[in-house]
Amino acid sequence: MMSFSLDIANFAKKAGANVDKVVRKTILDIGTRLVERTPVGDAEYWQKPAPPGYVGGHARANWSHSVGTRVVQEIDGIDPSGEVSNSRILASVPEKAGGQVHFLQNSVPYIIPLEDGHSRQAPNGMVAVTVTEFQSFIDGALGSLK
Repeated sequence: MMSFSLDIANFAKKAGANVDKVVRKTILDIGTRLVERTPVGDAEYWQKPAPPGYVGGHARANWSHSVGTRVVQEIDGIDPSGEVSNSRILASVPEKAGGQVHFLQNSVPYIIPLEDGHSRQAPNGMVAVTVTEFQSFIDGALGSLK
């Protein structure tokens, strides 16, 4: 726990008066990466035929951001390109982002199997891979201040 506290103190020292900008950019970068990494269903690989009219992109459409509390409601629709989800995340991150608890979440019931490698498009998941890049997102946000 002490190491985490020191990391936070070092982050605050580096970010200085720009904490809000660094936190906001980090959240947006992580959100974008999660959306990009989320598989869009490709019925060609399925063992069973796709339902009539099936179009992939529902899991990608369900990435959202919230402050203070998690969102658990599933979002209707599809977003194969990820543009709608990225726009929704961008609009939800406040300018004064520092000092608050932020959530990036996905509420489709099958997001855990996708994260666990159920899709050939994301055999190592989306969140686990993105978490390994966390420090690079912080560094990039700090670097953008210069």
